[in-house]
Amino acid sequence: MASGNEFTGEYRHQIDDKGRIAIPSKMRVLLAGPFFVSRWLDACLAIFPRGEWDAITEKVAGLPMTDPAARALERRLFAGAVEATLDAQGRILLPPNLRVFADLDGEVYVVGSRSHAEIWSPARWDAQKAVLDDDAAFAAAISGLRV
Repeated sequence: MASGNEFTGEYRHQIDDKGRIAIPSKMRVLLAGPFFVSRWLDACLAIFPRGEWDAITEKVAGLPMTDPAARALERRLFAGAVEATLDAQGRILLPPNLRVFADLDGEVYVVGSRSHAEIWSPARWDAQKAVLDDDAAFAAAISGLRV
């Protein structure tokens, strides 16, 4: 994803009775055409533009089928994925199995994560933010970037 086309920001939204959530307008422009929503790390959902999804698919295809971890990754990622598009109001439908996986009901957070967006339950996002807000851990994490 080229510079200036990153998913950024943190937004609070509601899931409606039909399981739909509005995608922030700044993120909608990055989701032209079909995209993918999948189970992701840390018990959240990820929204991948088609190009990013294709890149992940290619990387996973290159993993050895004899490796149990590679097979588990492939199953978790692809069995828990749906192709999606934005409706006229900029919403996406989250299937029940994905909402259950990520514990999504009512309020959710849509969070930018550079190449993709993530959808979090408030409790899980608050726990994640507590880790992210630890200055010492953050300094250690960026030490290799030479910032």
